[in-house]
Amino acid sequence: MLSTLEQKYRRLRKELIAGAIALFVVALIGTLWYRLVEGWSWSDAAYMTVITLATVGYGETNPLGDRGRIFTISLILMGVVSIGYIVNRFTEAVIQGYFQEGMRLRQRKRLVDTLTEHYILCGFGRTGRQIALEFKAEGILFIAIDSEVDQIEEALQMGYMAVQGDATLDDTLLKVGIERSICLVAALPSDAENLYTVLSAKTLNPKIRAIARASNEEAVKKLQRAGADAVVSPYITGGRRMAAAALRPQVMDFVDGILTGTDRAFYLEEVLIEPQACPIVGQTLREARLRSQTGALVLAIRRAEGTLIAGPTGDTPLLPGDLLICMGTAEQIRELNRILSPLYSKHPRTPKGII
Repeated sequence: MLSTLEQKYRRLRKELIAGAIALFVVALIGTLWYRLVEGWSWSDAAYMTVITLATVGYGETNPLGDRGRIFTISLILMGVVSIGYIVNRFTEAVIQGYFQEGMRLRQRKRLVDTLTEHYILCGFGRTGRQIALEFKAEGILFIAIDSEVDQIEEALQMGYMAVQGDATLDDTLLKVGIERSICLVAALPSDAENLYTVLSAKTLNPKIRAIARASNEEAVKKLQRAGADAVVSPYITGGRRMAAAALRPQVMDFVDGILTGTDRAFYLEEVLIEPQACPIVGQTLREARLRSQTGALVLAIRRAEGTLIAGPTGDTPLLPGDLLICMGTAEQIRELNRILSPLYSKHPRTPKGII
């Protein structure tokens, strides 16, 4: 699905091409008439056609009879109509800025084609905007998709990469590089749209991590069966957080302060232990001395097979494929990344951008 602006640009380009073709056909008809009917040379025929269409008034190249003059009048009228049409379309393009917009569209497309290991945000409504703000705060490379022109224009004004389209369609997902993406967030208004989007994403890229929005528990189950790696219901989650804020306000303030926002002092991060890059594989937490070297605290470890070890002790071994859930300042997390994955320690987030 093309954006409205892109559709207008393509329509105008087609009209300009059609006008140019019409003018060429008129010039060809004129040249052939003067050559075959009037018997002039090719150079005289072409010259007479050009000065006639240009209406410069140089006069007849060779004497013309009544029939020839009637044809010349017709040729002038056809030329005026063709040239007038082209001038009209060109003027509209200049006034509306379609040429500049066309350049921006091509630049945008080239940028999208170069995306790799990026996130795809489907839906730029109220939920999608908040997700985009968090992605921006974390420095995550992402592109937004929405079917509404107003939403896309707002996303572009906010400095995000965005395309207009139906996220449930394979063509739209392929257009934003689904096969090169590492995560897709389906935050569309309806559960059916999110379900179709997750199914399409998992079909096109089975390795992608899919996060979906659901409105009720039934939708949560269906999205999980469709292959969503995580399903979030704003109503269910919001209710639980409101209850927790009422019962344990200090705990919730602390959790909110380390999960979201650009001005937080502490971060919760996930760091993947890769066998090829991590020098402490096989050591215990005590032997690795991560706490003493970095100051970051390892809160939990997710084994490669899915087992979660909450509050690991010093005797807990670190195995290949473990996912460490850590808390610390930005500098502490950066130092932790440097130790665990020195090949990927250029960013305070995890080596592969895992969430």
